[in-house]
Amino acid sequence: MAGRPRDRAYGGAADFPRTRRINQLLRQVLAQEIERLADADERLRMVTVTEVNTLADLRNATVYFSSLSDDALAALEQRRPSLQALVGRQARMKRTPKLHFAVDPGVTEGAKIDEALRRLSDPSDEV
Repeated sequence: MAGRPRDRAYGGAADFPRTRRINQLLRQVLAQEIERLADADERLRMVTVTEVNTLADLRNATVYFSSLSDDALAALEQRRPSLQALVGRQARMKRTPKLHFAVDPGVTEGAKIDEALRRLSDPSDEV
């Protein structure tokens, strides 16, 4: 059998070139549309699409984002059908993945680390 061995050493679907291209395309399309929608919906201001992770069967895609707004997730979920339709029109894929939105855990963890470092370096904040 030619090609890569089919074992878990290669990880998930993102290891395949086609899936990586689809993830990148979805990230670009969604970032542009969310930026356009931010003019009409304040909850979508300062939303950054950090990563898209599409499953191998292309039925589901998780869109990771960072935002300063606490209401961004609700706004994205509300706009999901129109965003999904836009992806279907622009991506020219046989199957449009169902979009799921999640706050990027890397950004959240980074903010926690920054806060901990600030507390360590600023002795006046100690209680």
